[in-house]
Amino acid sequence: MRTAKFMSYLLLLCCCLPLLAACARPSAAEGVPTVRLNDLQQLPPTPPADVVPLRVAVAAVISPRSNVESYTPLFNYLANKLNRPVEMVQRRTYQEVNDLLRDGQVDVAFVCTSAYVAGRRAFGMQLLAAPQVGGATVYYSYLIVPADSPARSMADLRGKVFAFTDPISFSGRVYPTSLVRGLGAEPETFFSRTFFTYSHDNAMRAVADGLADGAGVDSLVYDFAVAREPALAPKIKVIQRSPPFGIPPVVVGPGIRPQLRSELYDLLVGLHDAPEGPAILAELGLDRFVPIADAAYDSARQLTGGDRGDTVTPMLRIGR
Repeated sequence: MRTAKFMSYLLLLCCCLPLLAACARPSAAEGVPTVRLNDLQQLPPTPPADVVPLRVAVAAVISPRSNVESYTPLFNYLANKLNRPVEMVQRRTYQEVNDLLRDGQVDVAFVCTSAYVAGRRAFGMQLLAAPQVGGATVYYSYLIVPADSPARSMADLRGKVFAFTDPISFSGRVYPTSLVRGLGAEPETFFSRTFFTYSHDNAMRAVADGLADGAGVDSLVYDFAVAREPALAPKIKVIQRSPPFGIPPVVVGPGIRPQLRSELYDLLVGLHDAPEGPAILAELGLDRFVPIADAAYDSARQLTGGDRGDTVTPMLRIGR
């Protein structure tokens, strides 16, 4: 008897459940959104919480704030393609960036020409790729002065105030020093005073604002800066241009994993073909990234006083 009654209740419950569910279900007319699983788009993969960021050092060729503005789109692209965070690392001097790469504290770096020459000799820094600008992989050192200066060459800056960019900057330190030595002098006696600006755009501003009577700057930075800050152009002028030298490259340390090096190379060299590539390259002021041979830096080696096996010529102590 109890079994029959229980079965009756169970049958009644089974009959009522579908009706209750139908009454509780909101209709589309009530404005409740309907989710269809087959319409869902796949979300991008999320990196594991413990993934190690790719650490990229950017030498202070331009000021830190400008570096962040210029390189952030590229680093976001690399992070998306590699499915790992990308961390920008900046230091005040070029040598500090070389030290980070030597010690394996960064994976890849954007360095200046003489920093590559020094790093290659000191610990086997390796070329990854080079930026191409105007169809070429060379750049120049520009000797700049205030727009109203009567100076026409380095000889006219004797006894003046000169701004160097960094102690191992090729265009902002090594080449201007070679011009002074060509006049039979040394910077600490040739100029009345010198100082470091630690970026090329800051050296340009120092000349524009009358803090320095002259400076040596990277031609690529000069062109980029006057395009971004048109007010600079009427305040300064170029009075001398160096011969062409190998362009500041993208480099890696000798201990990088071959697979990571290959991935980074493919992403950089193939960037111009990516849908977002042209916008990223435009932000950097570049055409594209291309392969480059170590021999492209031989002329810079000659000017620093050595060949591939030698140590770097010591930099002069600058008077202040």
